[in-house]
Amino acid sequence: MIWLGNKRENARWLAVVAMAFGMALVASFGVAWLDLATVAWGQDEAAAAPAAPAAAETGGNRVNLLQWLYQALGITYILVFMILSFTLGAFFVMNFLSSRRGTICPPQLAEQFEQQLDAKQYQEAYETAKADESFLGQVLAAGMARLQSGYAKSLEAMQEVGEDEAMKLEHRLSYMDLIARIAPMVGLFGTVDGMIRAFQKISESGGTPDPTRLAMDIATALVTTLLGLAIAIPAMVAFTVLRNHVHRLVLEVGMTAQELMNRFENVSTEKK
Repeated sequence: MIWLGNKRENARWLAVVAMAFGMALVASFGVAWLDLATVAWGQDEAAAAPAAPAAAETGGNRVNLLQWLYQALGITYILVFMILSFTLGAFFVMNFLSSRRGTICPPQLAEQFEQQLDAKQYQEAYETAKADESFLGQVLAAGMARLQSGYAKSLEAMQEVGEDEAMKLEHRLSYMDLIARIAPMVGLFGTVDGMIRAFQKISESGGTPDPTRLAMDIATALVTTLLGLAIAIPAMVAFTVLRNHVHRLVLEVGMTAQELMNRFENVSTEKK
């Protein structure tokens, strides 16, 4: 599930996802309204000038790009692609915010924790790490909590928490990868759908089909493929870049935590 983490972070994710879906719905209704307004405006012009020459009539019936896209895709494909694009943007923003260095491995926490360990303020160091909601803070808090059981147990606890936190980050990133995989499939579905409609019109015509109706079905096949790739390519690039960035920070967290806790290795051995 996506809702992994503290309540504040979950509320932020919910707000961003709701905003993305709201923007997609508003944009889709805006496209439908513009299309209806364009059609009504064209009808009014046709009624106002019924005796216009053939050339002028052809220019007046010319469809603009927005209306052409609406006719080629339809409200269903427009809604699907808008939801995919806005959701991708929301996940990108959320993953970008959650994969910052200050969120995963804040340098100020490592400095403060080390200063408290140098001053032998172990309880204060534990409370500082536990109060911090970052990746590094959770790992250090787990290690300090199990330190009384020995240094080996402390490392084991840090590894368990580290794997759990890394899994949460991977799960959040995986939704961008999911969109990158779904978008081309939606485009391929539209391609097959458009071609089936085109061949159906050819078979129903019994001869030469209407070029305009046939062109709209072919446009559906091509535009859906184009939009699917236009969403999938940025999604794949963003997912790869953020995943590599997260992997580097997770490795940095492990090295930093082990370096800070190495001072307890000899202490635990002497106690044994």
